[in-house]
Amino acid sequence: MNKPLDEPDLADLPSAVAEGRRGWSFQFIWVVPIVAALIGGWLVVKGILERGPTITITFKTAEGLEAGKTKIKYKNVDVGEVKQVTLSDDHQRVVATAELVKEAEPYLVEDSRFWIVRPRVSGGQVSGLGTLFSGSFIGLDIGKSDNRRRQFTGLDTPPVFTTDVPGRQFVLVSDDLGSLGIGSPVYYRQVEVGSVVAYELNQDGKAVMLKVFINAPYDQFVTASTRFWNSSGIDVALDATGLKVATQSLASILIGGITFEAPPGSSPVPPVEENHTFALATSRSQAMKLPDALAIPAVMYFKDSLRGLSIGASVEFRGIVVGEVQSMHVEFDERQGEYRFPVGVTIYPARLATMAADGSHVVADPAARRARWDRLAEHGLRGQLRIGNLLTGQLYVAVDFFPDAPKEQIDWTRTPPVLPTVVGSMTEVQDTLSRLARRLEKVPLDQIGNDIRQSLQALNRTLDSANQLVKRLDTDIMPAARTTMEDLRKTLKAAERSIGSDAPIQQDLRETLREMSRTAQSLRALTDYLERHPESLLRGRKGNDK
Repeated sequence: MNKPLDEPDLADLPSAVAEGRRGWSFQFIWVVPIVAALIGGWLVVKGILERGPTITITFKTAEGLEAGKTKIKYKNVDVGEVKQVTLSDDHQRVVATAELVKEAEPYLVEDSRFWIVRPRVSGGQVSGLGTLFSGSFIGLDIGKSDNRRRQFTGLDTPPVFTTDVPGRQFVLVSDDLGSLGIGSPVYYRQVEVGSVVAYELNQDGKAVMLKVFINAPYDQFVTASTRFWNSSGIDVALDATGLKVATQSLASILIGGITFEAPPGSSPVPPVEENHTFALATSRSQAMKLPDALAIPAVMYFKDSLRGLSIGASVEFRGIVVGEVQSMHVEFDERQGEYRFPVGVTIYPARLATMAADGSHVVADPAARRARWDRLAEHGLRGQLRIGNLLTGQLYVAVDFFPDAPKEQIDWTRTPPVLPTVVGSMTEVQDTLSRLARRLEKVPLDQIGNDIRQSLQALNRTLDSANQLVKRLDTDIMPAARTTMEDLRKTLKAAERSIGSDAPIQQDLRETLREMSRTAQSLRALTDYLERHPESLLRGRKGNDK
């Protein structure tokens, strides 16, 4: 059996003694996490304080954009980076979210511009070749507005000039764009001083608005009297002084260009304000035309063909351009049963008046001007279609006097008034040719042809006879003639020998002449003696006179 265990003596156990509450003591083990937390917090605060603004830029396409890589640069200095590239809500554009450095905060104003810099070839210029190796980036042009902005719309093409480039912008209005485009150069006295920065149709779609930027200090030459014209290509003009060829540069030939200049002799005027609007002429000659203060519309009815006549064709009075063709229509005359072609023209009387030294053409009073026009119509003033170029067949309207034209008056009851006309010179030529053709039809050409054929046959026979005669001359007559000529030559030689100075006959003849001379002298002495002594015929000659 097992012996039970002895019970412990509890008195031998130590009793618990309660101690009082000890004070808080810092444990160095917590230093490390606290310092780490402080550093982390400081870094977070520093990161928040140094964090730059976040902006969004929308583009048409994300070509060249890559999140985390594409930089935003201003003057080739990194000022931000694209963090995210997403599609817009309507999936029409691309939204690039970018973070900029804190120093870029003042750059984000309303008129700041962003565009993607990548290789481009436009307007005769190549740009962005450096991005072939470094990759595309977003360019920044800082605006001048005071309004802050975080959302921007990126440009489709890089701006031609940046905001910090000195100069001014002007607006040109043209009927069409022609060969011009963004980047087309602008010239002043054949020096490139600016370029086309934008263009668009106006609100009614009837004209094109071009914006050009002129660099300083050349922008000071743009005044109220400045004329702009399209100098694209080659301007060829043929006038009385000969052929003229004008161009600004090879670039203007290839990509177009604009030139501006003040008219010669114009008074100096101060420069105009920025965004001043000018008209863009198609050529220098058109730009330099004096503005027409008075324009009188009129209509001329022609029966001739209008082929070769165009809107804008000139109306000339003996070589002086006094108007332009504005419209061409067709009407059917029920009474005459024929078609007529009303041509609307605009007459500029001042163009003729400016060439009058005595100012006799300046008629300010409309009634007096109408009375003068009536008198001119009575004296045969008419409109006529004439050929301006035989090669192209271009027509123009000539206003001249035709004293033999039927009497007509200007119809002032119509609006615009109707000016009388005569048939065109080409029509006259056609009528003359028609009359000549009718006359030729009456000519007996067959009979004339037979007569000519008979005459030619007779002439042929005559020529045959003449040929035979020539042959006879060669065979029969010419040998005899040759013999005769030989005999004649011998005779002449004999005669030459006979009449030579040393020939005997010459000496005998010379002696005979001397003898005859002496005889004549004796006869003359005898005659003189007889005149003095006629009695000697009876008495004989006295001794003393012998």
